[in-house]
Amino acid sequence: MQYIIDRFLRYVKIDTQSDPASETTPSTQKQWELANLLYEELQAIGMTDVTIDDKGYIMATLPATTKKEVPTIGFISHYDTSPDFSGTHVNPKIIEKYDGKDIILNKEKDIVLSPDYFEDLLLYKGDTLIVTDGKTLLGADDKAGITEIVSAMDHLLKHPEIEHGPVRVGFTPDEEIGRGAHHFDVEKFGAAWAYTMDGSQIGELEYENFNAASAKIIAVGKSVHPGYAKGKMVNAIGIISEVLNKLPSTEVPEHTTDREGFYHVHHLQGSIEHAELELIIRDHDKQQFLKRKQLVQDIVTDLNKVHNEALEIKLQDQYYNMREKVEPVYHIVQIAEEAMESVGITPIIKPIRGGTDGSQLSFMGLPCPNIFAGGHNFHGKYEYVPVQSMAKAIEVIVKICELTAKK
Repeated sequence: MQYIIDRFLRYVKIDTQSDPASETTPSTQKQWELANLLYEELQAIGMTDVTIDDKGYIMATLPATTKKEVPTIGFISHYDTSPDFSGTHVNPKIIEKYDGKDIILNKEKDIVLSPDYFEDLLLYKGDTLIVTDGKTLLGADDKAGITEIVSAMDHLLKHPEIEHGPVRVGFTPDEEIGRGAHHFDVEKFGAAWAYTMDGSQIGELEYENFNAASAKIIAVGKSVHPGYAKGKMVNAIGIISEVLNKLPSTEVPEHTTDREGFYHVHHLQGSIEHAELELIIRDHDKQQFLKRKQLVQDIVTDLNKVHNEALEIKLQDQYYNMREKVEPVYHIVQIAEEAMESVGITPIIKPIRGGTDGSQLSFMGLPCPNIFAGGHNFHGKYEYVPVQSMAKAIEVIVKICELTAKK
């Protein structure tokens, strides 16, 4: 347990926030500090073919211990953290034998992690929790996954009696800004399939995710003195408001769950002469996804007829539902399911209401389901991770390696 804690704390104390405004890869220079540390650690524990390229992608090999013909499999995690909340000066706190009560993260600012609001906390009574000090995110997304992969490889290297085939590991930058797989060399990685260790609650096993698109809608207006504006002023803010009013008011993140799709307006700014609205479009079902995109396009087309082509739309696909690529090789999900059951975990197979590197990698030729890493409440000050969940994730990785060789 202390071994897992020490490794995790070493990683999360390094600030690795990514930056969507940057055009470099990694998007921030500070990601290199952890990237170089991981490169050195993989060599130190005895991995072979350890590489780091000029964009911060790290790969390494665990050589096979069996003489049987076994497919190469992989495990992947990202080392950047979300730009949504501060990742500077992360100062984790250890809560031993959690008693099921409120956890005071920051007494001075009255920041409390409470099971009254975060009910999942009660799943971990008696466990050791790692929490924040209320000032930053924790970084379990996805440094918990990295901790688990490195620890599992270390365990297998120290126990060559465990039979397994060749295993590849990969660590990526910039997943939190949607670019984690953009420069991932699938051919160089050389695995038949892989697993991202990037899920949340213990037991999660996911091979479905949203189809995703982004839309930016720009309105161009004309500013005229309001006292003499009749028939002359074109208010860009008002036009953008009409776009908002035509979107389905209940099909938003705060009113949807499971496989229900949504429209999510996340950025809005403007003046009389220029206004912009940015939103994302999500749906698990491909046909519904296409209909949602078409609705947004139709809203703009219809309003342009009224407002003399005052609107411009930039609509772009982001990623697709990996189910399409994973179902034809469903045995890779079954192996993970059996691995969980064999170490005493009940698999929770459900769709991801989001995306992972695995969704993009699956469409790049590397089928890649997602497995729990153990953390909760990602991207904010209430983030926490039970150490026992990380320990179980390590067991699952080891067992997947074993089962792949046996099967």
